[in-house]
Amino acid sequence: MANRILLVHNYPIFLKALKDLVEGAGFTVAGEAAGGDAVPTAQRVQPDIAILDLELTSLEPARQILEASPGTRIIILTMHTEEYYVLEAIRLGVKGYVLKTKTAGELLQTIHEVSQGHTCYSPEVSRIALQPYFERNLKRSDRLTDRERQVVTLIAEGNSTKEVATRLGISVKTADCHRTRIMDKLNLHQTAHLVRYAIRQGFVQP
Repeated sequence: MANRILLVHNYPIFLKALKDLVEGAGFTVAGEAAGGDAVPTAQRVQPDIAILDLELTSLEPARQILEASPGTRIIILTMHTEEYYVLEAIRLGVKGYVLKTKTAGELLQTIHEVSQGHTCYSPEVSRIALQPYFERNLKRSDRLTDRERQVVTLIAEGNSTKEVATRLGISVKTADCHRTRIMDKLNLHQTAHLVRYAIRQGFVQP
């Protein structure tokens, strides 16, 4: 488990509180820095995780830390929920994005998830990031034929391609072609995404 953590905060009193929280959970604080010292400190200590608790006007510090210490996983702790910041964080490869309105326990949970190689964003932030994706796909819904809607519904209900073919009285090859065409039309790449689409469209109940 990655557990060497760099803490970045502009105010010493909050830095101390963050350090106590992190060390109390069993992690090692490899370094502490104010915003201006974050990059050289990261380059020097090469932490597993860097928690940036900054009043962000940009995500430039995160980008610079990733350049100085490519193996470091970034967690942003912030008040910003604007779409620009969220999408930019995703583009940069930020692994965690936690709102300051969350509890200490939720921050620690994010650290644990990120230390295990996962990406963990606050639910509110995830919705912001996914909304444009859903809106794009919702606009594509009228492109599906009646037969394709039937196929989507059956897949979302958990039926295999063979079961879809049997239910609709078509060959397995035809059912598979329908599935491939649907995924292409909607620009989806996983069955889980297709299921979420079907739920959003009201084809099936969650």
